[in-house]
Amino acid sequence: MTTATWFLLLGALLLLVGFTASYIKNGPATSAIVYLLVGFVVGPMGFGLFHFNPLEESALLELLTEIAVLISLYCAGVKMPAPVTFRRWRNPLRLAVVSMSLTVGIVALFGYFWLALPLGAAVLLGAVVAPTDPVLATEVQVRHADDPDRLRFALTSEAGMNDGSAFPFVMLGLGLLGLHDLGDVGWRWFAVDVVWASGAGIVIGIVAGCLVGWLVQKLRTTFTHSEFLESFLGLGLIAFAYGISLLVNAWGFLAVFSAAVALRHTELKLAGLKQSYSDATSGETYPGEAPLAIAHVHQSSLIFNEHLERLAEIVLVLLIGGSLFWDSWSWRAVGFAAFLFFVARPISVHLGLLGSKAPIRLRNLAGWFGVRGIGSLYYLMYAIQHGLPENIALELIHLTLVVVALSILVHGVSVKPAIARFWRARKSAH
Repeated sequence: MTTATWFLLLGALLLLVGFTASYIKNGPATSAIVYLLVGFVVGPMGFGLFHFNPLEESALLELLTEIAVLISLYCAGVKMPAPVTFRRWRNPLRLAVVSMSLTVGIVALFGYFWLALPLGAAVLLGAVVAPTDPVLATEVQVRHADDPDRLRFALTSEAGMNDGSAFPFVMLGLGLLGLHDLGDVGWRWFAVDVVWASGAGIVIGIVAGCLVGWLVQKLRTTFTHSEFLESFLGLGLIAFAYGISLLVNAWGFLAVFSAAVALRHTELKLAGLKQSYSDATSGETYPGEAPLAIAHVHQSSLIFNEHLERLAEIVLVLLIGGSLFWDSWSWRAVGFAAFLFFVARPISVHLGLLGSKAPIRLRNLAGWFGVRGIGSLYYLMYAIQHGLPENIALELIHLTLVVVALSILVHGVSVKPAIARFWRARKSAH
């Protein structure tokens, strides 16, 4: 596929999306399904105009997915309601930590006993597919910070957190394959990869977000006629928090999400606002004040970053479609995807929320809408770049691509009617 053909394809797809955005938004399918089907048509399953090889292009794909996830985590974080309270975040924390850990374990058992993978590869597979995706889960993300949908809040905050909390399991899988130092009986893994890297990432993000929010407010009150490029400030916060995390071996995904949440919280607090919100557990609504007319960094940078997120989604989903052949849809891969969607995810969600006050309908939908996507591809490419043996890499690429493609299709088709039914049930209950 020549450079000219690539530009024509991307240009035509961008024009199509630009002209039909409202129809796609109100239609039965998601935009990701459209991009994936285009990838099928122009890729090896269709006219064969191009084939993207994730193994050969693992370094490029790692970089592209890394950037996409970082932007998406920031967008998710600045839409999180403020102030941050444990009561509101308790259930998402359970999903991001307990449910995700259970998913890793269930998938690892399936991979080891049913797929006959080495133990390290089975754990790595669990870590790759366990985290839910903030990039492709647009339809189940909060629309804005005042969005009263409890399901969207739970899934968005879960996706924001578990893209970082999955990293220790990636390192555990690599360690069991002899590609990472776990220490005696795993002490180094627990101390460094779990405790330090996770805790430091969260602290770095909170400090960076609060600092930027405070500095902008201070400069605005001191220099009343000063103007800022809020979009650049948002991107700068992403890069700053992520860069510091890499320097100190902390999980940067957690840092970026925490920075975005802290930025919003700080700006609203310094402006003296109390935001209206609907509690994610009880559904009670709490009054607040209308936002100020002045554009905060978290507000004005969100639109720009959401456009970048959409562009990354188009490119990466197109590449996924161009990576699959007809024989990629083996019973082994499709069966694994079915196990993940219908067994591992629902069981882990219900167990993770055991004893919570979350309604059963919310648990059922959260158990279904564990969208897998760009984050899974990033973790896999990261493992490949850290020396994953070729035979294991090819097997995990095969399984992961089918899981992501099927997630785009089945979750994309079911998301709009399922959420509409969820809201109708809530209204009838009241």
